[in-house]
Amino acid sequence: MEYEIKPIRHHFMKLGLMYFLGTLLIFGVQYAAAFLIVKLPFIGIYDTDIWLIVTMLPMYLISMPLMMLLIRQVPSVPVEKHRMTFVQWLTAFFICYAMMYLSNLIGLGLTFVISIVKGSPVDNALADIVTDINPWTAFFIMVLCAPVLEELIFRKLLIDRTVKYGEKIAVLFSGIFFGLFHGNLNQFAYAFILGVFWGFIYVKTGKILYTICMHMVVNFLGSVVSIFLIRSIAYEELMYASGSGDIEALMNVVSTHLPGLMLFGLYGLTVLGFVITGIVCLAVNYQKMKLLPAEIPVPKGKLFSAAFLNAGVILFAAFWIIQIILQLLQ
Repeated sequence: MEYEIKPIRHHFMKLGLMYFLGTLLIFGVQYAAAFLIVKLPFIGIYDTDIWLIVTMLPMYLISMPLMMLLIRQVPSVPVEKHRMTFVQWLTAFFICYAMMYLSNLIGLGLTFVISIVKGSPVDNALADIVTDINPWTAFFIMVLCAPVLEELIFRKLLIDRTVKYGEKIAVLFSGIFFGLFHGNLNQFAYAFILGVFWGFIYVKTGKILYTICMHMVVNFLGSVVSIFLIRSIAYEELMYASGSGDIEALMNVVSTHLPGLMLFGLYGLTVLGFVITGIVCLAVNYQKMKLLPAEIPVPKGKLFSAAFLNAGVILFAAFWIIQIILQLLQ
């Protein structure tokens, strides 16, 4: 027995449309919040922490819950649940960390090439924000809020509504939608890879808590720990001294912040250890990482067009691709 192609296309079109409408909700609420920042005199417009809280909290507390309600209008099939041991979870974490790190290098390489072509650096707003905000703000927004809502929307809700057409298509959707949602090329490469891998973890376990925890740890290392380390070495002062060519000034900065520099070096070695461990774990477990096809076969050669070439998915993808292009042109 095979699925008819028309109901499949309609299912994915409705799913894509719900994600597109959810995206419009997110932008609408964020623009409204930004408008309030500008108009209300008691809000510090130049305070990065206040700006981030006022624009991001409404997204996580208002827009995304409403987006989840929209997505739930699309029929779903629950993923079968399987337990993951701590060793398995840790192995998966090392793999995802290595994949994230290596794919981030690809993203950085792409943006570097584009910056050469356009003759100016590609704007990386996230890097600017991370270096400016308070670690506690980063912890609340990036470690507590973002992983929970993003995993629910781009793993659980999305995969529950696509997995009946095969684990491959479900995981691919998870990666593409998650990557596009970040809205910039700097993050797309590693967000796509993480989305695919975390999607794989979810389809094999059916437990979103596993990927939420991985997401939290990754964001913690990339935001809170990074902020602490950058400030411990007086990054801007160090860069200025090294760029000035004044050896004495550079040595003064180094000697003043030597403990922080040593800690930064230790962190770098730890990251390298994580990456190497992850590569080894991936090599050892690669053959076991199999994705199952749909229980009822879809007409041969038709699944891709039905899933991706429909109005809903095209609207969602086009919206975010435009955002990425605009980011590159800034």
